[in-house]
Amino acid sequence: MRWAWLFLAACAIGALVSFWPRSPVAPFTGTLPVLATAPTWTLHDVDGRDVRAEDFKGKVVIVDFWATWCEPCRKEIPNYIALQKKYAAQGLVVLGISVDTIGAAAVKRFGEAQMINYPLLMADDVTVKAFGGIEGIPSTFLMDRAGRVRHQKIGVVDASWYESLVATVLKESTPGVVMPALPQPLPAAR
Repeated sequence: MRWAWLFLAACAIGALVSFWPRSPVAPFTGTLPVLATAPTWTLHDVDGRDVRAEDFKGKVVIVDFWATWCEPCRKEIPNYIALQKKYAAQGLVVLGISVDTIGAAAVKRFGEAQMINYPLLMADDVTVKAFGGIEGIPSTFLMDRAGRVRHQKIGVVDASWYESLVATVLKESTPGVVMPALPQPLPAAR
């Protein structure tokens, strides 16, 4: 019984800390390293159409592995909606890759209810492995116009700081100029 109270107290403290106001995070102003060459993949969107990585050649792409039941994932959705709206004309594409097992129709309904303005795709094991395995969700990859992974995160980060990363990658390369990809793939799943 004592452990139950300790567990509840720890949960309450965790909730309090996670919603406690934080001071603003300084925007990113450096250059992001090239982490790897982005994998190739083909997935189905929530309407059953094939969507391929090469469909986004020349775009800056945010690939977000998420689930409808994941609270941190749900917390980030408004930020991705805002990024898609603000930077689409500059070549940004946000892709939400759902790891849900409830089916595409349910994910589509969720996306419509949340007014998600970016493509929702359904994950498969091959794609998850191609990205090096997903250790937690949300797991998000930021790729440049040349198809290189420039940033990877697990969990939620400050929205304005993440936007500064996206803006940096959008500014550093222009559409139509494709830089050579590095030879190393993403690390294999553990």
